[in-house]
Amino acid sequence: MLGILMAAVVSALMAAAPAMAAGSPLEAARDKQDRAALTEMAAQQTAAAAKAPNDAEAQYRAALANCYLAEVTIELKDRKTGAQVAEQGIRFGEKAVSLKPENAEYQRVLGTLYGQAVTNIMNGLTYGPKAKDAINKAVEKAPKVSMMYVARGVGNYYVPAQLGGGSKVAIPDFEKAIQLDAKNAEAYLWLGLSLRKENRDAEARVAFAKALELNPNRAWAKQQLEKTPAK
Repeated sequence: MLGILMAAVVSALMAAAPAMAAGSPLEAARDKQDRAALTEMAAQQTAAAAKAPNDAEAQYRAALANCYLAEVTIELKDRKTGAQVAEQGIRFGEKAVSLKPENAEYQRVLGTLYGQAVTNIMNGLTYGPKAKDAINKAVEKAPKVSMMYVARGVGNYYVPAQLGGGSKVAIPDFEKAIQLDAKNAEAYLWLGLSLRKENRDAEARVAFAKALELNPNRAWAKQQLEKTPAK
């Protein structure tokens, strides 16, 4: 069970990658939960990576495209297919990391993919520790990059409090991410989720509203704001 929970580092990291400019077609499709467009882009990047097996950036782009597709597929409650997409992305993520192991962003995306691939206890025992290890390496290698703390915070969010995690433990990571980058919409989104889990609904709504102010097109953020009680 711990393996699965640690691996949940994902579902949504669900966090935009720094290497992809805000407003890129990939990010725009993620924000709109446009599964069809993401499927096409993932196929294109996968084909490009297959033709350039020693190009770390090509491998990363394929991993990232599959990560976004898996994220949206899971958001749309098709967990099984999302996990299959993530497993496809893992091979590209692992290749990118093997070519450039010091690249923190490659580690972050690989860790996210490991988490997205979890569907049961058995593969959770495999992917969970790998997800945690990759995210920890990402933070170690890029301690001043906001998205690395979002990634670690998401991991903490899904770990039960009795095992050292939980929303209360996750909140400082999201606050650190915001401190490093006040325009990080994903940090505000996940801060809102954590605050809501702590029954701090009014504060959660403020965080969700800020996330939408920074990224008005993020459908998942809109959904979270709408389901959070106004108090």
